[in-house]
Amino acid sequence: MAFNPNHLVKVKNSDERYTPKWVFDSLGVEFDIDVCSPVGGTGLVPAKKFYSIEDDALTQDWEGFVWMNPPYSKPTPFMDKFMEHGNGIALVPFSKSNWFGRVWNDAHTLCILPPNLKFQRPDGSSKQIFMQCVLVGMGHNATSALVRSKIGRVR
Repeated sequence: MAFNPNHLVKVKNSDERYTPKWVFDSLGVEFDIDVCSPVGGTGLVPAKKFYSIEDDALTQDWEGFVWMNPPYSKPTPFMDKFMEHGNGIALVPFSKSNWFGRVWNDAHTLCILPPNLKFQRPDGSSKQIFMQCVLVGMGHNATSALVRSKIGRVR
């Protein structure tokens, strides 16, 4: 799946960061829904369906195996819904927050990503963020994919 150059935008203070393709290549799975996709998608996430900000994923029914890279400026409602859904993989930053405490205690699997992880930005460039990130797995498919991926140590 190729990056969608039609989605290139210049947004100075954008919260959008796209998961690099190598993460999906390592996971080797197809998702039923990407619940935090940019409008028009990126072409990076192997999913059958995409919810963008226009779809308001928090008001939609989530079905099947979900991928989520939520807005890091307001992850709590997305993480609450993700944990309740219980079937998918989310990419989130380590955080001193109540939602991360719940994730740490209740997630089926966690996989710490390399500290030099670079996200693709809306303008096509890539850049690290200042926080280390983790893949959160809920359900058997997520656990199997994270273990097989060999991206990092799985707990």
